Amino acid sequence: MKHILSFIVVSSLTGCSMFNDSTPAQEEQLSTVVNKSEQGNFRFHGALTPKEKKTNTFEGQVLTNDINFYMRGLMQDLVSNLQYVNNTTPIAVTSFAFLDSDLQHTSLLGNQIAESLIHEIHKVGIPVLDFKVTDSLRITQEGDFISSRDFNDLTSDIPIKYIVTGNLVKHQGGYLVNARMVGISSKAVVASAQSFIPAHVAKAILSSKAVSASELETGLVPLVQG
Repeated sequence: MKHILSFIVVSSLTGCSMFNDSTPAQEEQLSTVVNKSEQGNFRFHGALTPKEKKTNTFEGQVLTNDINFYMRGLMQDLVSNLQYVNNTTPIAVTSFAFLDSDLQHTSLLGNQIAESLIHEIHKVGIPVLDFKVTDSLRITQEGDFISSRDFNDLTSDIPIKYIVTGNLVKHQGGYLVNARMVGISSKAVVASAQSFIPAHVAKAILSSKAVSASELETGLVPLVQG
């Protein structure tokens, strides 16, 4: 009987040492064995299942160029065939809409393209007007704001001569961007350019708000006013 008890104690200590000194690969293998043994309704403490493994917040292909890189190329294309626009002709930039929509819907990508182009146009010396800036500063508990997407808050008399607009087309490998500069009064196209944004670059832009399942399926995120 003493020999039997000694064998049980030694076996128990050996088992504890095996679990404490196990490598991550051994723990994963052990977890797989434990998960398959559902009949015993037990689980070894300290064994990590695949669902419990820590994952990075940002996944996917590592970016070597962000969206601004592609917008710089698009701006160079615009400037190369630009007519009539100079440092005395103020322009504005609108959100880029999806070509297969009613041209009244955009996404975070479409808005970021406009923001990037405002920066690039200003760098080449063309005056850019931000028509979303209001006449009053709003100070709230959430922060201090001067811009708005509410039409009633904006100034109607803005001396815009030309406007940069365009559309997006979802492609199998990313997004095709069609951009043009158009005269407000004449509607004449005075410059045009195209660019292609790879899918992994577009997906790297993360929304700060939840997106519904229908919006994910269509790729159309409504531009909410206000």
